[in-house]
Amino acid sequence: MAGFLRAALGFPTVLFSFALLVVAGYWLVVLLGGIGVDAFDGGDGVHAGTAGIPVTAMVSTGIVIAWFVALAGDVLIDHRWLRVAALPAALGAAWVGIRLQRRLAHRLLPPERVPSREHFVGRVCVIRTSRVSADFGQAEVTSDDGSTATIQVRTHEAGLVSGSHALIFDYDADGEFFRVAPFDSALDPHRPAV
Repeated sequence: MAGFLRAALGFPTVLFSFALLVVAGYWLVVLLGGIGVDAFDGGDGVHAGTAGIPVTAMVSTGIVIAWFVALAGDVLIDHRWLRVAALPAALGAAWVGIRLQRRLAHRLLPPERVPSREHFVGRVCVIRTSRVSADFGQAEVTSDDGSTATIQVRTHEAGLVSGSHALIFDYDADGEFFRVAPFDSALDPHRPAV
């Protein structure tokens, strides 16, 4: 045990040992439910360059790889000055490990489906304003994941008032609103089962 501690606290491993303790503490708090995996990822947790992997997971992987390579270099290299070469080797191995993780995730994980406004066409919405006309109206629509959105709606038909159901049948990109028509909610194929 003393040999392990000497190696973990020796140069260059000590540079990554503290970071490894921080990573272990972070994942312990995540497991206990204190914070989310994407707490430090800027909101949505997924960035364009990470192939759908939270940044915290990528950084954690890099730190673990760097620590292990530095530890192995410290144990396997007897000459004190040659151990300095373990630092760039550890950083290089971490970089390669993160790139490999991204490539595997890109190949194995399904692509993220980002809903667009056109996904609402064909759905039933609930009118939320007192009336809907050719130039006024809002409604609430539920997406596949259960989240709701308030959308701008327009119609040339009468009878759409607050609480009534309407079918979204078109999207006007220029006006940024949906065209709706009165609809019986009992016919809604996306209606939750009771």
